Amino acid sequence: MSETWARISTHVLDTGRGAPAADVHVRFERHDSGGWTLVAQGRTDADGRLRDWVPLQSCQAGGYRLVFYVETYFDGDTFFPEITVAFQLRDPDQSYHVPLLLGRYGYTTYRGS
Repeated sequence: MSETWARISTHVLDTGRGAPAADVHVRFERHDSGGWTLVAQGRTDADGRLRDWVPLQSCQAGGYRLVFYVETYFDGDTFFPEITVAFQLRDPDQSYHVPLLLGRYGYTTYRGS
């Protein structure tokens, strides 16, 4: 039986290079009464994307975060070694795309489509 995936994705773009950020380690975590719990983790592909990585049964309404470990991507030369983006999942059946526009000294994110 094949895995059914939640519709949670990200796309990391390196704004300094004007290109996708490949091989960035990303963790997807859920918030509960005990703090943050790992749900899934993976690495961005050659196009800077990560999709089909969060098991559907692991998602329910609540607080989540993506943690992007970018220090290695920048060979240690970055002001933000990790970037955390926390958000609320209201309806796990919806699509949640959280892009990250990344630079050595700053970043931007938003809810994409």
